[in-house]
Amino acid sequence: MHVALGGTFDPIHDGHDALFERAFELGDVTVGLTSDELAPETRHEPRRIRSYEERKRDLEEELERYAEKYDREFEVRKLDDPTGIATEPQFDAIVVSPETRKGAERINDIREQRGFDPLRIEVVDHVPAEDGERISSTRIVRGEIDRHGNLTPERSGRPAE
Repeated sequence: MHVALGGTFDPIHDGHDALFERAFELGDVTVGLTSDELAPETRHEPRRIRSYEERKRDLEEELERYAEKYDREFEVRKLDDPTGIATEPQFDAIVVSPETRKGAERINDIREQRGFDPLRIEVVDHVPAEDGERISSTRIVRGEIDRHGNLTPERSGRPAE
């Protein structure tokens, strides 16, 4: 099975790891990484996003662990369009988070128009942080939590180490 996955991945956190885990469980993985031009358009709130090359380097390091664990292949490709690579015929499944499910459904509409089989849509639930809210890159960048969802000392009331 060939699995598609897409995002900005800046910074990578446990919620992303849950997506990667599911994708590699299913098959070989191609990750569409948003281009520098597209990345700001995908954000709900404006914030600085590291360069494509920096994000790609970190993403490939992370994906290598899963590829070894599951004995799978992976590729990272630049996404210049929100529907991206998943509209191509070689994919069988797409892994998404709950808020990107509608995008996957839109991708299946495009695939149908092109005469391709629909993708199996795998929705991976959000990973909760220590406070019960979801882990997100925005929360990490704001300094509320770390990549694992632990509250930062300022937010948790614990003394800094």
